[in-house]
Amino acid sequence: MSAGTRETGTGHQTGETGRRDAPLLVATPHDDGVDAAVDAARRVIAGLLAAGDQTGLELGAVTAQLIAVADHLEAHAPDRAARLAVMWQGEGVTRHDPVTGPENAIAPPLTLHGMDDGSIQGTVTLGLPYQGPPGHVHGGVSALLLDHTLGVANHWGGPSGMTAELTLRYRRPTPLFEPLTITARQVSVDGSRIRTVGAISAGGRECVTAEGLFINKHLPRPD
Repeated sequence: MSAGTRETGTGHQTGETGRRDAPLLVATPHDDGVDAAVDAARRVIAGLLAAGDQTGLELGAVTAQLIAVADHLEAHAPDRAARLAVMWQGEGVTRHDPVTGPENAIAPPLTLHGMDDGSIQGTVTLGLPYQGPPGHVHGGVSALLLDHTLGVANHWGGPSGMTAELTLRYRRPTPLFEPLTITARQVSVDGSRIRTVGAISAGGRECVTAEGLFINKHLPRPD
């Protein structure tokens, strides 16, 4: 259930759209710290899927190393409540969501840009971790990308809120290993009800389209 990239964010920038004092749409990744470690973890996930069990690789040592890393991280992690509070502190975009978050190894990550016409757009290429049908993107992954992107479009175009309904039409299989263009725009606001549309396209052809109904409401941040 998407609520865009922020709850009460007020971060701003002057982006490539030429729109001054524009709200930040995604977090900027860092070259060190958890962002760098997460980027390495994405490579590990993709590498394990690419290697599989048929390559003749001895994966016992790899498993031991990964277990050691996981044990080290778990031993030094703060308690859950403290970590959640840190994740949601301050104002502006989040860094942990599973679509654009540089702190989340599940995220491809997708980068989104606000356009002068009020829409948003991003490009991403998905690999084996996101496979559903052979050589193509899992339908649930498409839904995740569009739910989040529609939420960000609300933040860019007007009031934002939480997903109440998300209707998808799968027009053709969405390919892996090819650039995908993801677009969204807010189309109407009626009181607390926000309607937004979006699409995933490949090679100039729509693969998945979405219509969303959002409610202008947000959950409280942990503290």
